[in-house]
Amino acid sequence: MRPVYKALGLFAVGLGVIGAFLPIMPTVPFLLLAVYFFARSNPEWEQKILDHPTWGPQVLDWRERRAISRRAKTMAIGAMTTGAVVTYFTLGHPWYWISIAILVIAGSWIATRNE
Repeated sequence: MRPVYKALGLFAVGLGVIGAFLPIMPTVPFLLLAVYFFARSNPEWEQKILDHPTWGPQVLDWRERRAISRRAKTMAIGAMTTGAVVTYFTLGHPWYWISIAILVIAGSWIATRNE
């Protein structure tokens, strides 16, 4: 199973990297998945993520306290709002309603997490 976990961890890191550059795709949830998979396949890679200066503290906050910092909440909800606005102007009706639904559901969940 270790090679499968390692492959899934690498895939999750890849999605996290993409999410770091795209406003509508998250980063930290994919890194949380990667840490989970690497804990079962490659502890050194797990530790690299946890020690990362930008993403490590966010992953540790979630892992230890199920908390999201205020800055991360603001950026996540802002990115989802940007995605909804872009969807409105590019795809229009009815597609922007999907973006708004995601914003309301996911944004509400994010906003109510501990800080």
